[in-house]
Amino acid sequence: MSSSARHHEISQNLAAVEREICLAVKKSNRERSEITLIVVTKNFPASDVVHLYDLGIRNFGENRDQEAKAKVEEFKNYVADDAKNEKEIKWHFQGQLQRNKLRSIATWADFIHSFDQERYLLPLQQLSIELEKPISLLLQLSLDLPIRPDRGGVAPEELIELGEKVKQYSGLKLQGLMAVAPLDVAPELAFNALKTISGTFLKAFPDADWISAGMSGDFAAAIAAGATHLRVGSSILGSRV
Repeated sequence: MSSSARHHEISQNLAAVEREICLAVKKSNRERSEITLIVVTKNFPASDVVHLYDLGIRNFGENRDQEAKAKVEEFKNYVADDAKNEKEIKWHFQGQLQRNKLRSIATWADFIHSFDQERYLLPLQQLSIELEKPISLLLQLSLDLPIRPDRGGVAPEELIELGEKVKQYSGLKLQGLMAVAPLDVAPELAFNALKTISGTFLKAFPDADWISAGMSGDFAAAIAAGATHLRVGSSILGSRV
């Protein structure tokens, strides 16, 4: 597919997703400005990031450190002459954390959506000091019952305690919560549970007001439940290879 054809395809898909977001926002009596769209570019080339950038997208999601780091570096070359807009770009890491990948992830990711293990707090604090940058964390809430280790996440009853521990480490910012709807539960039911849990969490941490939830197949339900950040990939970029 030519570059112009790919640009047109992404533009059409993005417009369709935007219409769905606006409809869901209207049904929920919310404002479009309350929602941040993160386009998940995992398994897609940096050229697609360029198309998305040209279409106004500034938030990109990645799941694999090695792929993301290379993509970030390649894309930097594209925006090098666009000093005004370069700082607007934000990269979001959404994959499961691994101890040997923390340093690399911290160098390129502006936000880590998948934090769920206390043992990473001290290493991340040390990286924050070394890299001279704050590290923003979202606690990944597990909506699976029982919890599935392969999908990651913290049990609802452990969220407040983990949040309090994050707050004890300088250089780390508690940004909010992230959740993925279970595979065997209707998204509406899962995200209604998220709405209740996030309400309790916000009372304890009023500044941690991000709710990262909703993907290509369920973001309308997530918006209805209060999501502030959507992670949408295939509806915009197509099926992953």
